[in-house]
Amino acid sequence: MRKSLETSVYHSILRVSLVVCALVLLFDSGLVSDTTARLSQGAQQYVAAAVGVRVGVAPNEVNVLTARITELEGELARKDREIAVNLNAGEAVPGPSTSTFILSIILFILLVLIILNYILDYVRTRREVNPRPVRIS
Repeated sequence: MRKSLETSVYHSILRVSLVVCALVLLFDSGLVSDTTARLSQGAQQYVAAAVGVRVGVAPNEVNVLTARITELEGELARKDREIAVNLNAGEAVPGPSTSTFILSIILFILLVLIILNYILDYVRTRREVNPRPVRIS
């Protein structure tokens, strides 16, 4: 049984991913609403702040003091970020963000893949319908 372009799982996945990427790009860029762009930026900052690495060493007096200082500096930085977020809550997101740029590139790549698949499918279908005669020398 020959699969057509409409029934191909690969093409269905490609089309769905294109639509999802386009919708995410619309909301991330703020074209739908400035609130969605601010929400996206806030979520990205939250994830960036939550990701971290911990390393353990044998405790001694210097390590304990250093750990306490680092902990206090972290709390201070967290409070500064919260204050900055509260101050910037009423402002619009300035300019295009990196995530919008990356999503635009992904959307472009998906569009190119879909167009390339349609072209290759068209060429394959033409060859099946009109096969070239084989010359025997």
